[in-house]
Amino acid sequence: MSGEPQVGIVLVSHSGPVADSVAELARGLAAGGVTAPVAAAGGLPNGGLGTSAELIGRAAASVDRGVGVAVLVDLGSAVLTVKAMLAEGDELPPDTQLVDAPFVEGAVAAVVTASAGGDLAAVEAAASEAYGYRKT
Repeated sequence: MSGEPQVGIVLVSHSGPVADSVAELARGLAAGGVTAPVAAAGGLPNGGLGTSAELIGRAAASVDRGVGVAVLVDLGSAVLTVKAMLAEGDELPPDTQLVDAPFVEGAVAAVVTASAGGDLAAVEAAASEAYGYRKT
């Protein structure tokens, strides 16, 4: 890693523990150097199940290094929440992108690629390619 800013990754789940665990897994599998900034935005502020624009916005701000933020989500209303935030235009850092990818495999691919210095387009491509990972 050259010391250049890395793409930030936000993992949005309806469950705080799920988001935290996937972030931990992705960081662990990307280890071996400087790991890209990753933040979990899971559940509601009171700890319940759901999605929170407030938590997503804080997570995105915490990982923004000025070169883009990739947001991966688990289920339907998380997609809708992030799309609404992007449409609003001022709730997320500039160059924030919702990435269409499987949550766990996509998160690992995104963090590994961002940690290796990939730009936002490369991070999105790697995460999206995780749809092709076969298990049989």
